[in-house]
Amino acid sequence: MPMTHDDAVARLRTCPGWQLQGDALVRQFTFPSFADAVAFIVRLGFDAEASDHHPDLLVRYRKVTVTWSTHSEGGVTERDFAGVAQADSAAAAFGAGQ
Repeated sequence: MPMTHDDAVARLRTCPGWQLQGDALVRQFTFPSFADAVAFIVRLGFDAEASDHHPDLLVRYRKVTVTWSTHSEGGVTERDFAGVAQADSAAAAFGAGQ
């Protein structure tokens, strides 16, 4: 079941850099190089596959925008916040800045 808008906004207070856009959690990461951005995508891809929950990814040179939403539930769920934690951890490993 998707979270209410207010619940998602409250949870985001503990997730710096992330925003609620419609029914999704979104953040753009900037990496030191294109290779670091691609390495981040590969790492996040393996994490997402292991949890059977996959983000939308947009790559523009050193910038990667990650979007989490549980489409089958019609909005943001706990699974998306678990994805946020995965993305933040992987991004830090590859030197992402804001």
